[in-house]
Amino acid sequence: MGIRIQNMEVLLSTGNFSGRKAMLPILEAGLQAADPYANARKLIRVENGKLIVGNKEFEPGGSPRTGDEVYDLSRLGRIYMLGAGKGIQNVAKAIEDVLGDRLTGGHVIDKKGHPLILKRIGVTLGGHPTPDEDCVKGCERILEITRDLTERDLVFTCAANGVSSLLTMPVPGISVEDLRQTTMVTQIERGMPTRHLSPIRNHLDRMKGGRISRYIHPAKMIHILAIDPGEYDQRMHENYWLHTLPDSTTFQEAIDNLKRWKALEAVPAAVRRHLEEADPEQETLKAKDFAKMSFRIFGLMPGYWQSGKLLSAMKKAEELGFKAIMVADQLIEIEASQAGTYMAAIANTVERKGLPCDPPCALFSSGELVVTVGQEKGIGGRNQEFALSAALRIAGSKNIVIASVDTDGTDGPGSQFIAGSADIPCLAGGIVDGRTVESAKKLGVDIVGELKRHNTSPALWRLNSGIVATPNISLIDLTVALIMGRWA
Repeated sequence: MGIRIQNMEVLLSTGNFSGRKAMLPILEAGLQAADPYANARKLIRVENGKLIVGNKEFEPGGSPRTGDEVYDLSRLGRIYMLGAGKGIQNVAKAIEDVLGDRLTGGHVIDKKGHPLILKRIGVTLGGHPTPDEDCVKGCERILEITRDLTERDLVFTCAANGVSSLLTMPVPGISVEDLRQTTMVTQIERGMPTRHLSPIRNHLDRMKGGRISRYIHPAKMIHILAIDPGEYDQRMHENYWLHTLPDSTTFQEAIDNLKRWKALEAVPAAVRRHLEEADPEQETLKAKDFAKMSFRIFGLMPGYWQSGKLLSAMKKAEELGFKAIMVADQLIEIEASQAGTYMAAIANTVERKGLPCDPPCALFSSGELVVTVGQEKGIGGRNQEFALSAALRIAGSKNIVIASVDTDGTDGPGSQFIAGSADIPCLAGGIVDGRTVESAKKLGVDIVGELKRHNTSPALWRLNSGIVATPNISLIDLTVALIMGRWA
């Protein structure tokens, strides 16, 4: 994998040069860690006419079946790869490279804006964070492959972050527009977290909630997760978003969550009616029935919260002379602007008082923040809001640089979905320092106003502070605050 940050020269052309020069290799180290290709090659191999799938490192804890799955290629039927998620092509590419001509084919759904890198496996680029008709077209191609599968066939599946939008095929009576509006009024306008949205989406879809595995059965299945393998019982009985696995949510939970977020009357009438009817024939796949199928589960990114991007970035910071401190590794369901403000407040305290650590030091956090957009129509993302909010609090500092990136390389839906904004690339995040606010004033960029409009991409782009990165899978967000010295 080559260098992921594509506009380093631009990012170094403004602001605190020495601080940004130190920050960029730290971010790059974290971004490089979000690459599942090498691990997929460790999981799957061909030796002496045998296909071997297995690696203890990638097995969920407590799995009833352990060790290698060994298939005689002369006796195995067709081999396919199916799945969805941001950057999923990097997993599929490993399967292509390992199997070569022995791979029959397959289809995956990636996020719009990602380049096409596969040769034998078909790719559809779909909408995220709200689904579109292309997501449905991708699911139709997946379904076509599953039509005549038999017990002799083997299907690799992969689910990665973003799968809940990209793997979309509405149940009869529900339209794609209904699903798009449901996501808009819940997650985007009200800030509903994915944990609460998932039961709703799962029960409006023909593919989610393990249903895709129903179509693949009776073929043998290798379910690859582009995240930590976790615990087997957790994957079987507590899952709500890895749609190749059984679903733990219910129709009633979907209704309760809509009421909790005062969105029951705001979603389309067809959605409300379908959920309230709670047809048992439309229920998602549960663990009891899933267990009857032929499958194995593997997670490609063991310990990704700690030993993945965070430790890689922290190690680079230490190499550069900064004491690396993890502030939080699971910032979930917190408004991005508030999190940015808080990180900046900690950085200011370090700079002025040497507490809780004496500079030079680097503060790290990770997670999946939220942005409650309301009715605004700006271009941006949670990492960009984190960075611009932090900029307001560190204005004038000579020692602080703060950055935040989404490890998949695309923060938010991206400008490709907004008419008339094609000149702004889909940013991965932003980098700011003590001179950012002053630069904004000189350029006529209203940071406060743009944050209110959730229009952070144009602001960061004008400030030469928007990070452009190559796409890959998402290991959630990486935020870093460098404090190079004490206030003088």
